[in-house]
Parts: sequence; C-alpha cells; structure tokens
Amino acid sequence: MNVLIVIPAYNEAENIKRVVDDLIENYSEYDYVVINDGSKDDTAKICRENHYNLIDLPINLGLSGAFQTGVKYGCVNGYDAVLQYDGDGQHQAKYIKKMVDAMNETKADIVIGSRFVEKKKPNSFRMLGARILKYAIKFTSGQAIADPTSGMRLINKTVMGEFANQMNYGPEPDTIAYLIRNNAKVVEVQVEMLERIAGESYLNFKNSILYMSRMLVSIVLFQGFRKRGK
Repeated sequence: MNVLIVIPAYNEAENIKRVVDDLIENYSEYDYVVINDGSKDDTAKICRENHYNLIDLPINLGLSGAFQTGVKYGCVNGYDAVLQYDGDGQHQAKYIKKMVDAMNETKADIVIGSRFVEKKKPNSFRMLGARILKYAIKFTSGQAIADPTSGMRLINKTVMGEFANQMNYGPEPDTIAYLIRNNAKVVEVQVEMLERIAGESYLNFKNSILYMSRMLVSIVLFQGFRKRGK
C-alpha cells in the first residue's frame, strides 16, 4: 500500500524538525507532506531550510482545510491511503505499519490509532468529554469508538476522494460518526501517544469545552440529516 503521511502544522516551529526528521531517518518507506497552515512562527522557514516536502498555505485554513489540502495532494499523486499525523510530536511512526496491516486485513475504510482499545481511559475532564463523544457515536451509529478524539487516522482511497472533493469533511469525530452511519468500515488499533514536548495546544480548558460541545451537537443533531455523496 502506497501511503502518504499528511502533517498539518500550525505554529509548530519547536516540533516540526524533530517530527519530520524522525520520518526521514527511520521510516523512509513512507512519503510525507507538511501542510503549513499559515503559521505565524518559523514553521515554513524551517521546512524550506531543511528541504522538506512542503505545501505552504498563505492563510490559516484550520485543520479541516489543511488536511483537505494534503488529501488532494495524495489523490493527485496516486496514493492508496493517507495518514493524518500531528506535527506536535505526539504521534509515533512505529505504529503506521500496524495501522496499514489492519486496513489490509480488515478492508477498513478508516483505521484509527487508538489509545484505549486495550487500555482504560484515565479519569480526567478531557477524558470525560471523550467518553461522552464515544457514547454519542454509539447512540447514533451503533458502533462504539474507544478513542474518538484521536488525530491519528488512516483513510483509504475511497474515503480520500470524499475528503478531497466534498465539503463538511473535517477530520473530526463527527465525520467519523457520519461515515459509520453511512456504511463506512472503521476499525481501531492500539497505539501509544507521547506528551507534547514544546509549544502549546489550542485545546486549553475553554476551547476543550467548546470543541466537545460542538462535536456533541454535530453528532447528535446534524449528522443524521446528511447523505453520503459519491
């Protein structure tokens, strides 16, 4: 399977070199592309100085727009699958093969790198929100997703076409819920994720509440009205 690693990056100057160098030095069997999402720091400069494969967006499109850009690149260049991969260093490339193998073996449309297939969620406010989303997806789609907020997702060629060419396909839990309801096969494999070493996540306490609320409303109220296009 010809896999492209898509790395959306917004203000990841402190992390991007470590992330991409690890892929180049240790996982050269996979191609990658960094999508600089209008960063205000030196993310793009660092990528250019190191001759990374880079798409430099002139303005900030947000995660959905940045990921869609990467998926379009994957479609145009004939890749079989695209992996969503964070630029903050939390994802570990050693699990990519495990996810690819799972896609091949199960014929899944989407494989999620999950922290909680074999391990229990810790008790925290953030995990409470993830539990609520898990039950919302179960209620609306009939399938429980152990780690709905995981950003490490492998999508196959069929789903790539949808993400690349249709609106409202953000790489978020509500899209996963929608696709499951519309006959997409989604499986999870156990992975471990690292803590962010540098920089700050946009998901502070306030933004986490807003994010979880938005996802919950979308999953429960809106996704049932959508019809899956071809």
